[in-house]
Formats: sequence, structure tokens, C-alpha cells
Amino acid sequence: MAKLKLGPLYADTPIKVTLELPAPLHRDLVAYAEALARESGQPTAQPVRLIVPMLERFIATDRGFAKARRSG
Repeated sequence: MAKLKLGPLYADTPIKVTLELPAPLHRDLVAYAEALARESGQPTAQPVRLIVPMLERFIATDRGFAKARRSG
């Protein structure tokens, strides 16, 4: 099985945000949550719980953003 970029999800105090997702993206989140559950051996997370770790991972690995942030 392929190594997923997103690791296990940890409990944290949530802040409520409302957003609309295109249906295909929601289906992909559901599929990703299922794959993550299989890989980690944890119960399947609600797809909405994947959004924050995915955004964090994206921002942390975006070299252009890191360069712009350093530049001020």
C-alpha cells in the first residue's frame, strides 16, 4: 500500500468553520479517510477532520510560501 502523506489524527480543541465542498472533493475525503483508517489501524475519521491536517501539511511543505514568509 502507498504511504499516505497524512498521519494519524490527534484530538484537539476545534474551532467551527463552515465551508462548501464540491461533491467530488467530499468523495475523495471519504475515500482518504477510509484509506487512512486501514493504514493506521484506527477507526475511520470523519472526512471533515482531514481538512485541517491536510492544510497544515500543504502549508508546511509549500516552499514558495516559506520563502515568501521569510521575505516578510
